[in-house]
Amino acid sequence: MMTVGVVGLGLIGGSLAKAYKRREDITVFGYDANKTILDFAHLAQAIDGILTEETLPQCDLILLCAYPQGVIDWVNTNAPHIASSTTVMDCSGTKARICEACFPIAEQFGFTFVGGHPMAGTQHSGFRYSREDLFDGAPMVIIPPRFDDIRLLDRIKTLLAPVGFGRISVTTAEEHDRIIAFTSQLAHVVSNAYVKSPTAQFHLGFSAGSYRDLTRVAWLNPDMWTELFLENREALLFELDTFLGSLLSYRDALREGNANTLRALLEEGRQRKKEVDGP
Repeated sequence: MMTVGVVGLGLIGGSLAKAYKRREDITVFGYDANKTILDFAHLAQAIDGILTEETLPQCDLILLCAYPQGVIDWVNTNAPHIASSTTVMDCSGTKARICEACFPIAEQFGFTFVGGHPMAGTQHSGFRYSREDLFDGAPMVIIPPRFDDIRLLDRIKTLLAPVGFGRISVTTAEEHDRIIAFTSQLAHVVSNAYVKSPTAQFHLGFSAGSYRDLTRVAWLNPDMWTELFLENREALLFELDTFLGSLLSYRDALREGNANTLRALLEEGRQRKKEVDGP
């Protein structure tokens, strides 16, 4: 038997709730600031009841699927009601500020806080797009308060097992944010900027997989990504500056009509892809 609480029933939170509800021996309590979404999640049987001050102490795991500041605010407000046996994990896209704020609060009130980032999603947001298999085989990154606590890491893996993650990585908050600036945040910036070309309005009939792949995440949530980008701006600025420098090399080769340089740049990129991802 396990009891899980999910705060924030959007795409991520709704999918996590549905994933746990695949198991009949798991009870899921949910909360969302939007009562309509909360009622709909209950009607859709994604949750068994509402996460309240009374049901909080019953939870073995509480997943916070909110923006960074929302996570910190929730932990500050609800810490006195969380049982010492409960593990609280956030699912936000950046980790440094959250972990810096929440590790001491958890230690003060005697429960465990763990940073987390489920590495899956879609270009759409909201509970209506959530699905129970979103995280099947997907990576999960966790940031524990202590790296030498093997029992804690085993407990985290046990608590997350029903979701179906394919790989669980353990890292620091700083390393997470540095890498995620490249693997996720830069991709969203590039996609969002790329589709602003005036030529985009004429793409129908002339576009296929390359266009779809590059523009998929242009469908982003502006409020959420604004907070995440600013939260991680130093790491993201480094990636943007590096990317812009590379783009200028391609542009200069084109402007000069330098086939040798252009081909060398393309070959370099092809080889780099092979090195990092295999043939």
